[in-house]
Amino acid sequence: MHTIPRYRLMRRVLFPYSGEEALTFKQGMRVILSWMLLFPLVMSLLVLAMALVGGSSAPRALEVFAFALISGACIFGLLGWLIVLVNNRSARIRRAWKQGPGNPANEG
Repeated sequence: MHTIPRYRLMRRVLFPYSGEEALTFKQGMRVILSWMLLFPLVMSLLVLAMALVGGSSAPRALEVFAFALISGACIFGLLGWLIVLVNNRSARIRRAWKQGPGNPANEG
């Protein structure tokens, strides 16, 4: 019987997969979008609060918020994409190793 592992909340949000299998396009996009939205949104809201507390005008605070959100989305989107690439490559290597002729588990 196949059971779905229960991970902590952050793991379920950021990368809810075991890493044993390569991610499909849809799963990869989910990981990239979660990384692209979660971290930059939290950081941007903190930057907005700091700008408002620091005495910046509302338009300037919104400019800083938008810049932090867009730059964070780009940076964390690229990191999410890298995570998907590394996971898929390691899953393929793991599968090839398990099926390879030199694997002691396949002999005898």
